[in-house]
Amino acid sequence: MLEEVHVRDLALIEEAWLEFGPGMTVLTGETGAGKTALIGALKLLLGERADSGLVRGGAAEALVEGRFCSAGEEILARRRVGAEGRSRCTLNGEMATVGSLAETLGPLVDLHGQHEHQALLSAASHVGYLDRRAGGPAEQALASYREARAGYDAAVKARDTLAHELSEAARNADYLRFVVAEIAAVDPKPDEDAEIEGRLPALQHAERLSAAASEAVQLARGDGGATDRLACAVAALDRIGGIDPRLDALASRLADASALAEDVGLELRAYRDTVEHDPASLDAMMARHAELTGLMRKYGPRLSDVFARRDEAERLLEAVDAGADRMEAAERAALDCEAALRDSAADLAAVRAKIGPAFVEELAAAAVELAMPNARFEISTVELPFEQWTTDGPERVEFLYAPAPGQPARPLARIASGGEISRVMLALKGVLGEADTVETLVFDEIDAGIGGATAHAVADRLAALAARHQVIVVTHLAQVAARAETQLVVSKSVGDDGVSTTVRSVEAEDRVNEIARMLAGKDSATALAHARELLSEGVRGT
Repeated sequence: MLEEVHVRDLALIEEAWLEFGPGMTVLTGETGAGKTALIGALKLLLGERADSGLVRGGAAEALVEGRFCSAGEEILARRRVGAEGRSRCTLNGEMATVGSLAETLGPLVDLHGQHEHQALLSAASHVGYLDRRAGGPAEQALASYREARAGYDAAVKARDTLAHELSEAARNADYLRFVVAEIAAVDPKPDEDAEIEGRLPALQHAERLSAAASEAVQLARGDGGATDRLACAVAALDRIGGIDPRLDALASRLADASALAEDVGLELRAYRDTVEHDPASLDAMMARHAELTGLMRKYGPRLSDVFARRDEAERLLEAVDAGADRMEAAERAALDCEAALRDSAADLAAVRAKIGPAFVEELAAAAVELAMPNARFEISTVELPFEQWTTDGPERVEFLYAPAPGQPARPLARIASGGEISRVMLALKGVLGEADTVETLVFDEIDAGIGGATAHAVADRLAALAARHQVIVVTHLAQVAARAETQLVVSKSVGDDGVSTTVRSVEAEDRVNEIARMLAGKDSATALAHARELLSEGVRGT
């Protein structure tokens, strides 16, 4: 429920505080006094697009604040619109977006005006009204349908994605097979390139390595070589050993050197004997190195990259080979989901077909109470092609209206006048009854262009709605105003600071005077008497 609205520097409104209670509240006043601006303030809180032209002249910004109560929780909303066009919002003291305002407060308030009720003229909205009247069965059927629709959409997307992937893989299959075959032909082994690069220099320089090793062996172990000379030196020192410890230490080190020279000489000879002098082996190893280098240049840069490329190509080829089975499974899944969707659609259509006749009868009965005794309503249901099914169902539902006997029922948008569509909306709200869960209903001059008995009928309907909802009405009809629990008068005044709008609550004689003004434009004795009569009838009616 909307409890309070504070407006500052919006259009002609310098500052206004409006308090709302349960039941019906009416806003009345002369044309141009600013009633529309107050509705515009409410629209800003509900997330409507802001316009810097709304800011009162000379002010830096317009401010709208609202206090709502829903499910026992208080919601505080604030919207600022700067003269430069910038909009800022808060919800319960925290920064918010315009979208979050609409998401949070939109479900709490249903606003109908001379333009807003155009939603009733849109056939796309009609199925929602029908489902709300059907209540639980329609809600369950629609939820099942939407769940089935989501499953079908997911299955179709998965099928189409797989088809695209398989198509791409099939186009590349020949190349993938070439990659696998080329790598298989070379048949590289892990780390084979590093092994070859370690062995290749020895094969390339075998003659020089053998010659150098032979020369070193001769110098180390040949007659008069290094080992012989070192042995003689060790023997010379051994002959006087034990005299001077320092010399003994040097003799020991020299003996170690002699033994080391002997060992190295033996290893040099063994190395010389193992050096491979095989041009054929060299040619084979160089050819192998060239093959591996070619693969790495093409699929590398490392040999591990070549293996990875081969494995990926084999995986994709396996997917192509298994593609037919996978595609068949995806097609089967999509068909199963389509069958489930069609079943849920049939259930939803059956629920709607069952409630349809009662719905139009109730709508016609409500229209009779609104001085439309000859109104007739029908529901047109057109089954859509499967590919045109929407999240609302498999059919297009539209309300048709015939204003008089003998006239064919036609779409509301084509034959209903502004006054008629306003009364159809009131009739619809009455038919929805408890199924209409919106807490606050706002009607902005939807009673324009009617009077007499019709005005009384509209007033009765609004009062009936106020028994189940909070109803806020901007009206020029005294009959409607007299039925309200609260009446707020919007007036315009001219002062030194220009034109401004004020809002005040009227009671007792002030309210009698306002009702009289609405009746006759002045508070004549006749108008005052009529006003008192209307107010007394309003009290009895409520």
